[in-house]
Amino acid sequence: MTALIIIAVLFISLIVIVPLIERSNFRMSGEQMGKWGRWILPLAIILIIVQMVMYYSGG
Repeated sequence: MTALIIIAVLFISLIVIVPLIERSNFRMSGEQMGKWGRWILPLAIILIIVQMVMYYSGG
């Protein structure tokens, strides 16, 4: 049941947030996207490692 609630909240938030982002004139240049992209993969890997440590340590 908890998973369904989480999925519903995420879906509703997408319905609200996507139109707001489309209405704003937020645009990123290729250089800005490159800078952000350089950080995304390492941060995702760190997040996965931290989550695995927390899971296996019982936290």
